[in-house]
Amino acid sequence: MSQNMLLVTNIPGAGNCAAAITRQLGLGVELASSGRAALAALRRREYAVVVLDDSQIEADPAGADVLWQQAGLAIPIQVNLAISGCGRVLREIRAALLRREREQALALRAATHVIGGEINTTLTGLLLQTQLMLSEPSIPSALLPKLQQVAQLAGMLRQQLCPRPGA
Repeated sequence: MSQNMLLVTNIPGAGNCAAAITRQLGLGVELASSGRAALAALRRREYAVVVLDDSQIEADPAGADVLWQQAGLAIPIQVNLAISGCGRVLREIRAALLRREREQALALRAATHVIGGEINTTLTGLLLQTQLMLSEPSIPSALLPKLQQVAQLAGMLRQQLCPRPGA
């Protein structure tokens, strides 16, 4: 994901806050002074975070809804920059990024677990069917080495996929 952020505000001094975010969090910050400019920015690139100032929401609630819909996978953050200092904005962004990182790690573990279970089920079926074919007395001799190789490869794959106790 992009390591850029979109800051939507028309508050004077937003550039200083953007510079602090870049220094402390390593995010490239693009400023947009209106909802229209923010939508244009969202069409140009993807962002990790979109911070929308409350004043923008109050001025155009429908436009803010469109902006949130167009933000894609960016983390949406709403703040009141008129009363919040840059330190608070930094904390909000940092917390949101850490939350996203934890959520992604959990989702990856869950997906790995589900896919691993599906692969293991399929692999068990493959091994079982191969063993059943190998136990047939009327297997053509030319087919026997190929079936043995399939069984061996499936067994090796199972060893690679199954966690070892104590590992």
